[in-house]
Amino acid sequence: MNSTPNQTDSLVWSYLDLRKAIGIIGICLPFVLAFGKIILESPGIQSSISSYYYTVMRDVFVGSLCAIGVFLLSYQGYEREDAIAGRLACLFALCTAFFPTAPDVNASAQQVIIGTVHLVSAALFFLTLAFFALILFRKTDPNKTPTRKKRQRNVVYTVCGYTIIACIAVITLLKFLPDGSAIQELTPIFWLESIAIVAFGMSWFVKGEAILKDERIAIASSLQRK
Repeated sequence: MNSTPNQTDSLVWSYLDLRKAIGIIGICLPFVLAFGKIILESPGIQSSISSYYYTVMRDVFVGSLCAIGVFLLSYQGYEREDAIAGRLACLFALCTAFFPTAPDVNASAQQVIIGTVHLVSAALFFLTLAFFALILFRKTDPNKTPTRKKRQRNVVYTVCGYTIIACIAVITLLKFLPDGSAIQELTPIFWLESIAIVAFGMSWFVKGEAILKDERIAIASSLQRK
């Protein structure tokens, strides 16, 4: 049975709302965790985003990752690789949520092992998000000339994708610093993770057409690769 115009419009808006929801959670998460902990528990910034698992903001941290994971699982995109990337990102997000990072002090052997699973899952999660931004989001219908807004969106996707990769690379290098180094007092991992998460959120926010939307294009055209 063919879809009616209203059904098509609803499908389009569902995809756009899903993308925007993922983007909003990503953009807001670092700020909600940091300010929530300061207001509800004690001043100070944790050493990493994952360390908020051991604060009053644990449920927000886990819940946000689960929400992002479910949204990504529901995301089908336009091609098979979109769905595969969404499912992998969902898996990595859930592993990051349910296998917590090892505590900063007095971690047991079991916690170290679980923390390693967390670190690997988080890295793969971020790399999958970079793949979305750099590869999937920048695709364009080969039969159409990219619009000015599409080219602008591609710039945003490119910046966001490479920002995520750069942050992960620097975080990896920081892991080799000796414990107690002066730079660690500035909580660089928290800030780098926050930048990467906001970049991820921004790429999805733009993909959801919250900004940089093409002008004078019928809503049905949103079903085409943007």
